[in-house]
Amino acid sequence: MFKSIITLVAIAAALCAGAANAADVNQANQAELESVKGVGTALSTRIMDERKKGTFKDWTDLSDRVKGLGTGNAARFSVAGLTVAGQTYKLDPMKAAAAAKPAMKAAPKAEAKPAAKP
Repeated sequence: MFKSIITLVAIAAALCAGAANAADVNQANQAELESVKGVGTALSTRIMDERKKGTFKDWTDLSDRVKGLGTGNAARFSVAGLTVAGQTYKLDPMKAAAAAKPAMKAAPKAEAKPAAKP
C-alpha cells in the first residue's frame, strides 16, 4: 500500500510540474511519440499502426490494443507527458491496492538454539 501511495504522489508531482514532451496518442506523429521518455521506435510504430484502425478512447483501449503497454508503462509514459484523448493515466484504486499487497509467505520458523555455556 505504501509503495502505491508513493507512486501516486510521484505521478501527481510530475504532472503538476508539467511535461516538456507532451504528446497525445491520437494526434502525435511518430517523432512526437518518440520524444516521450521511454517510447521507442518499436512502440511508436505499434501505436501508429493501431491508430490507423481508429482513435484510442482511453488508456484501457490503448493498453488493450498496443502490445507492451501495461499499467506500469502507462503510468510512466503518462508522467513523461503521454496522454490519451487529452487524459493522463489514472491508476485504478482497486488495482493499486491489489498490486501493493505483498505476497505473504510463511517464513520458516527459526529453531531456538540453547545458549552456549561459558
